[in-house]
Amino acid sequence: MTVFKSDFLNILRERGFIHQCSDFEGLDALAAKGDAIAYVGYDCTARSLHIGNYLTMMMLHWLQQSGNKPITLMGGGTTMVGDPSGKDETRAMRTVAEIEANKASIRGVFAKVLRYGEGKSDAIMLDNAEWLTKLNWIEMLRDVGRHFSVNRMLTMDSVRLRLEREQEMSFIEFNYMVCQSYDFVELARRTGCHLQMGGSDQWGNIIMGVDLGRRMGTHQLFALTTPLLTTASGAKMGKTAQGAVWLNADQFSPYDFWQYWRNTEDADVGKFLKLFTTLPMAEIRKLEALGGSESNEAKKVLATEATALLHGRDAANQAAETARRTFEEGALAESLPTIEIPRGELEAGLGVLNAFVKAGLVASNGEARRQIKGGGLRVNDVSVTDEKMALSAANLTPEGVVKLSFGKKKHVLIKPA
Repeated sequence: MTVFKSDFLNILRERGFIHQCSDFEGLDALAAKGDAIAYVGYDCTARSLHIGNYLTMMMLHWLQQSGNKPITLMGGGTTMVGDPSGKDETRAMRTVAEIEANKASIRGVFAKVLRYGEGKSDAIMLDNAEWLTKLNWIEMLRDVGRHFSVNRMLTMDSVRLRLEREQEMSFIEFNYMVCQSYDFVELARRTGCHLQMGGSDQWGNIIMGVDLGRRMGTHQLFALTTPLLTTASGAKMGKTAQGAVWLNADQFSPYDFWQYWRNTEDADVGKFLKLFTTLPMAEIRKLEALGGSESNEAKKVLATEATALLHGRDAANQAAETARRTFEEGALAESLPTIEIPRGELEAGLGVLNAFVKAGLVASNGEARRQIKGGGLRVNDVSVTDEKMALSAANLTPEGVVKLSFGKKKHVLIKPA
């Protein structure tokens, strides 16, 4: 196995981040000197980033830890266009106000894993709205558009797969890769940026940017992608019964985040310890070697370390203690996820199916029915056997809540307001 000169590429390879690179030798030489400047772009399509974005944030983290400079690029401009990658239909168009609100909500998460400042390896944050919204259409066509081959654009996965499925692609989406490529050139000119990183589904768009830089006279640019996240069983990672695994605590609590990692499949523990924690590799190898019931201890370490990195050590320890009290002592921990409902709704009789949907433990009434038949749902630790059951004030515990449980590890408290 090739040993890189740079700590950056050695760390990424050892931890499993690398999928493709346009030029390992050139990038390695740059990173070994601490001169690599790299960016990842994050569109503002929601109020929070998700676990897939966290993977590229960790790539920027290790870039910085190895003495190189990270750039987080907010997609204030590209969000107005919409990335067609992996989509069967056009993304919903968002207003400028919505994009700005999402951007404001997203910005804070990066400081959890990156250090911002004025130093050589300190991270900086930019927004592509700064240049994309000021472009003149005719000048853009003449100066940038002339470097793009429509023939080649049609071969890119984001376009080709959509057309093969006979799904319509709008003209605005077709231009997304032009905007993303131009971002790379603009960052090269403004900051000296050399490298764009992203998920493997972004490879075509990133390579187009590398090529555009060559045609428009920038210094050499590089592309580096990471594998898309899947579990050992082949499922796409990052989904729960409640929806996406968001990074903002107000959309996915530190407890839920801890539980998400605690429920990792045995075969994935080592992989996720490498990708989503900063534990030394020697310690990770020891945890990987644990088998049988001991593997649960490795999962707890994964859950606590991943949660501590994103939400802080105190929140991670509290989540671990809540889980211990709930599962090992059977206690009703106050820090379990809680939703409030109008007191009148409970007094009138809240259908048990509706209650589990409201709590986010199941996605639909139909799923709740299936879980009841399988014995998977409980109210106050008692199995639900009647799908027509209605919760009322009589179900309130001495603490004034109703505890809903899905399986052994997912619990939500309902509290009348």
